Amino acid sequence: MKIQKLLCIFLAAAMAASLAACNDGSSSASSAAGAASAVSQADEADEGGDSGDSGEAVTVEVWSNNRHDETYMTSSIDQHNADNPNLQIEYTIMADDWANSIQLAFQANTAPDIISISASDGMTLSDYVSAGMFESLSSYIEGDETFQTVNEPYEHMYEGLNSIGDDIYWVPTGVRSGTRIEYNIGLMQDAGYDGVPSTLGELVEAAKAVTENGGGTVYGVGFTQNGFGRWLEGIGEMSGYNHMGYDYVNGVFDFSEWKPLLETAAEIYASGSVLPGSENQGVDNNRALFAQGSFAIWGNASQEAGVFTDQFPCDFEWGVAELPTMDGEVKGSLPCTPNFAWVMLTSAEDKDACWDVISYFSSEEFLKGYFEGGYSAPLTGYMADKYDASKAGRIADFALQDYEDVYPTIPTITIEGDDYAIVMWNVILGNVGADEAIEDLNTRYNDALERGLANGSCTRLVIKDFDKLNPSAGTCEYLTE
Repeated sequence: MKIQKLLCIFLAAAMAASLAACNDGSSSASSAAGAASAVSQADEADEGGDSGDSGEAVTVEVWSNNRHDETYMTSSIDQHNADNPNLQIEYTIMADDWANSIQLAFQANTAPDIISISASDGMTLSDYVSAGMFESLSSYIEGDETFQTVNEPYEHMYEGLNSIGDDIYWVPTGVRSGTRIEYNIGLMQDAGYDGVPSTLGELVEAAKAVTENGGGTVYGVGFTQNGFGRWLEGIGEMSGYNHMGYDYVNGVFDFSEWKPLLETAAEIYASGSVLPGSENQGVDNNRALFAQGSFAIWGNASQEAGVFTDQFPCDFEWGVAELPTMDGEVKGSLPCTPNFAWVMLTSAEDKDACWDVISYFSSEEFLKGYFEGGYSAPLTGYMADKYDASKAGRIADFALQDYEDVYPTIPTITIEGDDYAIVMWNVILGNVGADEAIEDLNTRYNDALERGLANGSCTRLVIKDFDKLNPSAGTCEYLTE
């Protein structure tokens, strides 16, 4: 895979919210507790290391924001806890507001010992390290040859994403594909389409045809809150548009080329082809509506392989297609995401026990079942050779394409007003014109970049040999002006 060795410093999401604006501790505890959907395992446990030397049971509290793998995680933890009487894993799935819940819980001294993390979570590593929240795992990794063999941590050190200098804070074990189109084959065929068209304009027409054929009960498309980033953004990137609006060659923000996509995508709403109210629903609600056959076209990445198999099984045949582009040609890379990793928080009391748990979640046996269950795809060459891809179910439909890669991080800036995804979504909803929105974004983003350069809070990234189809292969320069 192209993401095995990156030549640039990158993050999956460079505009994560600052840790500075947090509430006080009293509200933090209730907020974090209220957001949790607990899936706890209270069985006994132990897994070697210092945690078992005293003979007393140790409980390691783990929080995750992954719901698509709930079946596998809970059954595996149940088995672990039954087999290991001195190390108890207490596992909780947080429903919403993930990053903020972690911050609030840490401030209130109610944080777990370990949290799940993925490059798509938007948790800027330097913020959490400087706040004293994330523990370096480097010393544990150095002493664990089995972990090194299975997870190849030194081949997946992504500066600013999971490592800073020589310190590794989390090790991805899997990779999530870029976005695909999941579609109801029957509804598309009834409207005269054998699959998903290769251009966005044709997809708009297909959505309209499904809606008209549905007679007011079935619609062409279901979106979710701020649906731009779910799959429309991927269409722009594959069409060669600037990733997150950043012109890597010139080191400035320029959203101008996004205008045709915004205006074409707006026709989906203008034609009445979107399930009414879907944009006000959460992701899981819309997944359930898709599984019920309420609309034909949904966009999301490879986690949907597990979602539509276990969480919201479809009683109809559903397909997976590559995203269309503006003209039917792929001119840019689609971002993929290193994922399924674990962070040890500095507040954890028994860090050796925490490492035992992280090692368990990162073990060959555990990962083999995880990948064969279709919950993610293996990141390392070692695990790619160890799991049986034929057992992975629909995850095979999300196999990485040659044009998928990880983009270098754009400068971390502080903008005033709404971010680009919200503004572009408002264009698609018909709330603002494309020209006005693009001018506003170009002005605000470049003003923020200049402010950051002036006060030293960011650097300007320039990649003179930047290749949109191979974004990780360029030579990065970091300028202070």
